[in-house]
Formats: sequence, C-alpha cells, structure tokens
Amino acid sequence: MELEPERLLQEARENVEAAQSYRRELGQRLQGLQEARRQIKESASQTRDVLKQHFNDLKGTLGKLLDERLVTLLQEVDTIEQETIKPLDDCQKLIEHGVHAAEDLVQEGEVAILGGGGEQNEKLWNFTKKASHIQLDSLPEVPLLVDVPCLSAQLDDSILNIVKDHIFKHGTVASRPPVQIEELIEKPGGIIVRWCKVDDDFIAQDYRLQFRKCTSNHFEDVYVGSETEFIVLHIDPNVDYQFRVCARGDGRQEWSPWSVPQMGHSTLVPHEWTAGFEGYSLSSRRNIALRNDSESSGVLYSSAPTYFCGQTLTFRVETVGQPDRRDSIGVCAEKQNGYDSLQRDQAVCISTNGAVFVNGKEMTNQLPAVTSGSTVTFDVEAVTLGSTNNNEGGNFKLRDPRPCKTLGEDNRNRPAGGQSCNRRSHVPSPSSVEYAP
Repeated sequence: MELEPERLLQEARENVEAAQSYRRELGQRLQGLQEARRQIKESASQTRDVLKQHFNDLKGTLGKLLDERLVTLLQEVDTIEQETIKPLDDCQKLIEHGVHAAEDLVQEGEVAILGGGGEQNEKLWNFTKKASHIQLDSLPEVPLLVDVPCLSAQLDDSILNIVKDHIFKHGTVASRPPVQIEELIEKPGGIIVRWCKVDDDFIAQDYRLQFRKCTSNHFEDVYVGSETEFIVLHIDPNVDYQFRVCARGDGRQEWSPWSVPQMGHSTLVPHEWTAGFEGYSLSSRRNIALRNDSESSGVLYSSAPTYFCGQTLTFRVETVGQPDRRDSIGVCAEKQNGYDSLQRDQAVCISTNGAVFVNGKEMTNQLPAVTSGSTVTFDVEAVTLGSTNNNEGGNFKLRDPRPCKTLGEDNRNRPAGGQSCNRRSHVPSPSSVEYAP
C-alpha cells in the first residue's frame, strides 16, 4: 500500500529532524570525548612536570644534606686529630731537647777525655759535674700504639637499602581524586563553592580549597577546614576563576590529589551602600554602615540593584542602639525618597522587635527580636509588583527572614541604617550593619 505524498513528506521531514538531532547528539558526545581526552593529556603533562620538579628538588636537597653530613664528619676527624696529636707534639719537643743536650754532653766529654796537660783534670771535673745535673737515667714516657687513637669511619651500607625502600615507596600517581567540586553558585562579589567526596572509602578530616584568576599561574589557598562548602569573596564580576579542592585523610598529614579544576564567575557586582548619606558612615568597601552623630534620618539604600529573586540576602547586625518603632531591615522594589522607614508600599522588612511588614502592613507572624549579633536572612521566592485585584499595590511571597548567628559587639549605642533589594532597605536600630553575600 502506497503512502500519500503529504504523509511521505511529513515522515521525511521527521526523519530529517531526527537525523539532525542525532547528529547534534553525536557532535556533543564527540566534544565530550575531546574534553575528556584533553583532561587526560593536560593532567598527565602537569603530573609529569610536577614529578620531575619534585624529584629534581629532592635530589638537590639530598645532595645538600649529604654534603652537610660529610662536612660534619670531616670536622670531627679534624678535632680528634688535633686534640690527640698535641700531647705527642709536646713529648716530641721534650725528647728532641734531650737529644740535643746529650749530643752536646758527648762532645764535651770526648774533648775532656782526649785532652792533655794540666787542664785535663779540671775539664774532667766540670764534665762530670755537668753530667750529674742532666739526669741521664731519666727518660720521657712514650705512649704505646694501643693507647693512641686510631681513627676510622664506620659507614653502614644498610642506609642504602633503607633509602631505597623509602624512595621506591615515595610518591603515588592517582587517576581519581577522592573529592570533587559539585557546584559553583554566583553571589554578589563572591562565589559559593560546594564539593563532595566521590570515594566512599576515603575518610576526610579536612578539606583545602584554592582558586585563581584564569590569567594567573598561581593558585591561592582560600579555605582549610571540615566544611564542604565555602563562599569565596572579593570576586571581580565577569572574570573567570578556577577552583580546585583536595582532602586530608583522617590521621594523615599529606593532602590528596587535587580535584578537576572547575571554571566559575559571577555576573553580580559586589554590594555597596549608597555613599554620601549624611546619617551614616561607611567602611572602605562600603559594605558596612555605621550610624554617626548626625541628626539626619532616613532610609539607607544600596548603590545598585544587586539582589534578585532566587538569591539569599543576609544582614549582620553587630550592635544595637535605642530601638524605634520605625527601625527595620528589609528589601524593596525601588528607591523611594521621602520615607524614614521601609514600613511602606513595595517593601518587605522586619522591625527590630521582630514584627514583619509587607507593603506597609504588619503581618500576623512574629519573629525573634533583632539583637546585637543577629543575622537576618531574606529568601524571596517570587515578587509581583504593580496593582493587584485587591488594590494593595503589590504582592511579595516571602519565606522566613530569620535571625541567626553571632558576631562581635560594638559598644556604640547609636541607631544605624539599612539595605535594599534591587537592593533597597532600611535598618535603623542596629548600630553597625554589614551586608553579607
């Protein structure tokens, strides 16, 4: 039975689409194979370089250690030689002096004996008197060879076997690190790095996280500890960074091989409070606001909209001054001048006594009061701005802003200022407020 032309055409189109999809899938798999091949080749090349450099350094270090040991042993030989030769030198000087004295005495005696005449008796008398004073029967004691040091070197060839065993066991080549990075999450001015074990038999005691700009050749330590995630701060926006992590086994000193480096970047600019607001003093990075002695009051906003739905916004409150019913911390849709609090339309905030305000209305849920050392976190799941059917001006779906964590306390009891979503908000009673990505 022959198919209709339209149906044949439809099937042909479907087959073409299927073939195109199949080709794309095969292309992606080829790309995956190329990446896998590149990872093997590059990691093998890097491993060769590391091994060559390490063993060259090791040879240099061992050579220096052997040279230092040789110098020490030679110095010991010199010291023993000098200390034991000195008594022999003194004895030799004494004997040589006696030999010279005996030779002189022999010559004088021979002259006295061979001489004639009336002076012979006097010469013999003087010679005999002189000989009696020399003590010809007194000889210095010379040490026996068994009593004299005989230096030698004791060299144990077993050190070669010991060193050989250690060398043959030194270093390993691992094809699969026991820990890998599983997620990179961008934050304003930072990146959250999360990792996990991929070797169930490996018991980790500590982890070590490093990062570097892709333009740099040097990795820097950024975290060492037992946690499996860390937020790396001071990240420049729209700049690629590489991250890698390793682990140290329980009770061991050496670190495991590095994980496969992962590339990450953040498109979110770091948070900064708006500068030049008369009532607040800012830190050098403008992420900490401290209420000053100025009589001015109002809402302190962030300088740019760096917070969006699906992200977590956290305020750290370091110290709290005298509370005011308008004092609050929160997020809002846009900057609105003329308000002295975020307890207004198109804003969600928590007052210092724990009351929650949405669009200027106090909600029934009550949170713990904001005190010194509190951390207030906002998780906004959805935001709908503009008029709604009940004419309330906006609808914010808020998931628990919650105080937690403890920080150091500041002794200044002055009200302070706040922050924003898109990032606009207000904080008064906390005397020092810091935004945390």
